[in-house]
Amino acid sequence: MLNIPKLPLEDWVTAGVNWLTDHLSGLFNVMQHVGQAVMDGLTNGLTAIPMPLMIAGITLIAILTTPKKIGFPAFTFFGLAIVANQNLWEDLMSTLTLVIMASVISLVIGIPLGILTAKSPKTAAIVKPILDFMQTMPGFVYLIPAVAFFGIGVVPGVFASIIFALPPMVRMTDLGIRQVPVSLVEAADSFGSTTWQKLIKLELPSARNTILAGANQTIMLALSMVVTASMIGAPGLGRGVLSAVQHANIGLGFVNGLGLVILAIIIDRFTQKLTTQPGQKAETKPWKRWTILATVLVMIAGGAINVMTTQKATGQRVNLGYVEWDSEVASTNVLAESLRQHGYHVTMTPLDSAVLWQSVAKGQIDASVSAWLPYTNKVLYNKFKNDVDMLGPNLRGAKTGLVVPDYMAANSIADLSNQADKTITGIEPGAGEMASAQKTLDSYDNLKGWQLQGSSSGAMAIALDKAYKAKKDIVVTGWSPHWMFSKYHLKYLADPKETMGKGENIQTFTRKGLKQDNPKLGKVLDKFHWTKDDMESVMLAIQNGKSPKAAAADWLKSHKKLADSWYD
Repeated sequence: MLNIPKLPLEDWVTAGVNWLTDHLSGLFNVMQHVGQAVMDGLTNGLTAIPMPLMIAGITLIAILTTPKKIGFPAFTFFGLAIVANQNLWEDLMSTLTLVIMASVISLVIGIPLGILTAKSPKTAAIVKPILDFMQTMPGFVYLIPAVAFFGIGVVPGVFASIIFALPPMVRMTDLGIRQVPVSLVEAADSFGSTTWQKLIKLELPSARNTILAGANQTIMLALSMVVTASMIGAPGLGRGVLSAVQHANIGLGFVNGLGLVILAIIIDRFTQKLTTQPGQKAETKPWKRWTILATVLVMIAGGAINVMTTQKATGQRVNLGYVEWDSEVASTNVLAESLRQHGYHVTMTPLDSAVLWQSVAKGQIDASVSAWLPYTNKVLYNKFKNDVDMLGPNLRGAKTGLVVPDYMAANSIADLSNQADKTITGIEPGAGEMASAQKTLDSYDNLKGWQLQGSSSGAMAIALDKAYKAKKDIVVTGWSPHWMFSKYHLKYLADPKETMGKGENIQTFTRKGLKQDNPKLGKVLDKFHWTKDDMESVMLAIQNGKSPKAAAADWLKSHKKLADSWYD
């Protein structure tokens, strides 16, 4: 409408983030290492407390702070017991660490900033628009600079959570200070109170409930970022929810989501107990206070005893990264389980494909067995090839393309006209296969008017299942090995223009210098290989209900000779 050239906002922001990354990398590295150490310590401390002791202790505190009411203590006990029963206790503690750190830092920054905003109109004029920006910008956007500054893990997750959760703390502190009755402030002035005395003895006590309400909102918002933070490697319950979404696993999503709900309600009820009615004082009988303190000390002592008596995990540490595709879940779990059986301490970190390559290039991930080359991951390979070490193929003869049920008449992409509502059902938007599919749409004249629908590998599989059972047309972005070729009668559409690529290999790649740092591990990673049939058997076992770890263990047991050859 206005004849104004497009402002290069995208270029400006990218240049700004790149400048910060280049010139402040030392500061970011220190913050990352210190933050990681602190949060690892907190998580280890929480997980060291014996689970039954912590459940009993938190339930007792709930009873002491909720006199004559049994609902909240009962919910606390049974809720935490359910989380423990579902083997999600460590994930719960990791999530609690993220929430605690994000909330504490938000409080430390937010309360002073809120006071300053209430006292200074100039500060308010600057801060409030920034808070509006922080609150309305989608949380996913904060992941981009978080990864650029701090890499992957819980530290960038906390960084993104702070940005998202900070505004309510500032706003509610500002509101609480402004709502202090003018008459009380004037009375304090008339008695000669200093600004500091008025703040400490009048304004903050009067604004207490409002500030605590802001703290409650901040904690809840930090908790809401758990799933988002898991996209960049933050551990915890959010990782299970994200995996469930990507695999369209309703049960897994519900169980991990239920854990988040239980944690949120418990935190919310405890923080609400800090507020009081106007004119009342928060009173807790001395014996209750001493009992609560004794309970906390007993839990800490239990954790300390557990640390001293528990044998630490031994073995060299290996961090394997992977993409939440069914094929990569299978291969990474098989390799990880094999390494564990040979004494390695293995961590598995699911990441988006682009973040995975960047993390290996930065040395935060040791290795991955999920490089689809030369086509699917071509762009990422060209970008990071000088910063990673490429090893040999771990699976040959992989293939990607457009896939349809065999009852459809079309045998080639050129045969498509108006089938499947002119829609190709795809997977994650950032996947290389999606870029190939878009290139296909742009290259074939008969596909004008068609659209590429991004989703996830799990959602694509569900859409395929529904269409297949109803004998309806559907076109999906497919790849093999994949369990869907064992479950359904499918076919690849011929690709005369080869826009979806030819045959591919899946290769292993590692951080720079891994083979020099650990020649034995490097040799194992280089020799790891199997076949399409092997991978599809593990994928199908997982699809039929086995856990990835159990399916991997079963395959290793029945293919011992091949697995042993990786270590020869």
